[in-house]
Amino acid sequence: MELIAPLGIVPDARMLARFRTYFDYLTEQNEVMNLTAINGEEEVYLRHFYDSLCLVKAGPVSGLTLLDVGAGAGFPSLPLKIAFPELRVTIVDATQKRIRFLETLIAKLGLEGVEAIHVRAEDFDRKCSYDLVTARAVARLNILAELCMPFAKVGGRFIAMKAGDCDAEVKEAANAIRTLGGTLDRVIHYDVGPDRDHALVVVRKTAFTQTMYPRAFARIKSKPL
Repeated sequence: MELIAPLGIVPDARMLARFRTYFDYLTEQNEVMNLTAINGEEEVYLRHFYDSLCLVKAGPVSGLTLLDVGAGAGFPSLPLKIAFPELRVTIVDATQKRIRFLETLIAKLGLEGVEAIHVRAEDFDRKCSYDLVTARAVARLNILAELCMPFAKVGGRFIAMKAGDCDAEVKEAANAIRTLGGTLDRVIHYDVGPDRDHALVVVRKTAFTQTMYPRAFARIKSKPL
């Protein structure tokens, strides 16, 4: 966990114990559920925990409200919650099995101010409610923007966690971002181990999203903005 010091995170014994519990339970459940293809302590800590914490490269998160869309095994929201206890987290995922995993994990970690909700993003009803909305490798950016941006407050941010070679996706999503009330702020590149270039696509929510968005997922997928 020495890599997190440049992120301004100083781990204490409780934080380290929670990451250990997270790793142990993820490893145990991954034997019966398809939670991650990444195995081994070093790889999980680097490519899941550290990568999740790199979201702070886009700005402070402590004390904010965060919505994590399609969080899967809890990335990036739960590592961020472990590092910043004052962050208030909502996780939505369309798969009940993953939500049950997250609910048990949250209890094992003793985290407060976290809720995991079984719902498709397009059916979620808390529009314009969050300071920060994020998703990690869920879909192409033009699709992901519609699933996430309606839930960010005006003045808030949508941050997509992407592979480093995302320039084409960013260009492709320009119309979607504009239509949904956003402005591209910047793309932050960072490394997660050798030859692993990742990026944070940071979008500022500058206007209200029309109430028709997000559309049904089949519509989003077949006719992205």
